[in-house]
Amino acid sequence: MNEHDEISDNLTPDPAVNPSPEAPAEPAADIAPPAPQPVAESQSPQVLAGDPMAAAIPAFQAKRTLPEDLRVSWSWPHLIVFIFFGFASLMVVQLGFVFYVSANKHLSAVQVQRVFENSPQLLVETNVLWYALLFLFLYVTLAVLRDVPFWRSLGWRKLNANPSSGTANGWMYFFSGCGLAIFVALASSNMKNTEHLPIQEIFKNRSGAMLLMAMAVFVAPLVEETVFRGYLYPLFAKSLGVLPGILITGVLFGLMHGSQLGWTWRLVLLLTLVGVIFTFARARTGTVLASFLLHLGYNSMIALTSIIATRGFQHLPRSP
Repeated sequence: MNEHDEISDNLTPDPAVNPSPEAPAEPAADIAPPAPQPVAESQSPQVLAGDPMAAAIPAFQAKRTLPEDLRVSWSWPHLIVFIFFGFASLMVVQLGFVFYVSANKHLSAVQVQRVFENSPQLLVETNVLWYALLFLFLYVTLAVLRDVPFWRSLGWRKLNANPSSGTANGWMYFFSGCGLAIFVALASSNMKNTEHLPIQEIFKNRSGAMLLMAMAVFVAPLVEETVFRGYLYPLFAKSLGVLPGILITGVLFGLMHGSQLGWTWRLVLLLTLVGVIFTFARARTGTVLASFLLHLGYNSMIALTSIIATRGFQHLPRSP
C-alpha cells in the first residue's frame, strides 16, 4: 500500500461511528421499546374482554335506573311465606267460625254451609278478619322487623297530576273507575246464568247486601290495592319487567274473584282486564293511590247501581 492509499483510508467515514442518512443505525432493543398502540375512545377498562367487572356493570346500571316505587325490600322468599300465611290464616279463620256456629248445635257440613248462605254477615266478618291478619303480617314483617315506613314502602305515595306525562288528578281516576264499571256491566249483560252466581246469593238478604256493599266500597279497595298493586306488583316488575308484572298482577286479581263469579270464565276474563287496567295506572303514576281511586270508583258505581236497581235493597231477587 502506498502513501496515497493510506491517506484515503483515513479520510473515509466509518459507518459505525457516523451513520449516513441512507443507512440509519437500528436502535438497541433495551434502550427504545416500541411505542404503545393508542386505545380507541369507545373502549374502556371496564368492558374489555376478560374483565371480571364487565359482567357486573349491566346489573349495577339496572339497579341505578330502577324506579323508586319498585325499590322494595322484600323478595321471593318473603312472598312464599306470605302466600303460606295467607292460606293458613284463611283456613284458621273459616274453621274458627265453623266451630263457633256448630259448637252447641252439632250441625253437619251441609247445614253449616246453609248457615253461611243465610247469614251473609258471617261471610263478611270472615273476610274482614282475614284481611286484618294479612295486614298484620305485612306490618310485622316490613315495618317492625325491617324498620321501613309501612304505607310508603307498599306504594302509597302522593298523586301528582302532570298532564305532560299523562297523569291526571284524583277525580279523573275515580270517574274513570265508574266508567270502567259501566263498561263491564254492558259487556256482561248478554251473558247467561249470571243471576245464579255465588255472590248473588248475598243479595237475597237485605242486611247481607248492605254489608257486602259497605265492604266493597270501604274495605276491599284498600286491602286489595295494598296487596296486589302495593306488594305483589313491585316484586314482579322488579324481577320480570314492568309489562310482565302488570299482566301477572292482573291475572291474579281476576283469579282471586273466580269463586265469587262461579268460575264463569268470561266474567273472570273481564275482571282480569280490570286488574290489568288498575295495575297499569299504578305503574304509570308510581303510586297505589291511582289504582285505589280507580278501584273505589269501580266499586262505588256497582254499589250505586245495585241500590238503584233494588230501590234501596227493598226489592231483592227471590230464591229460585
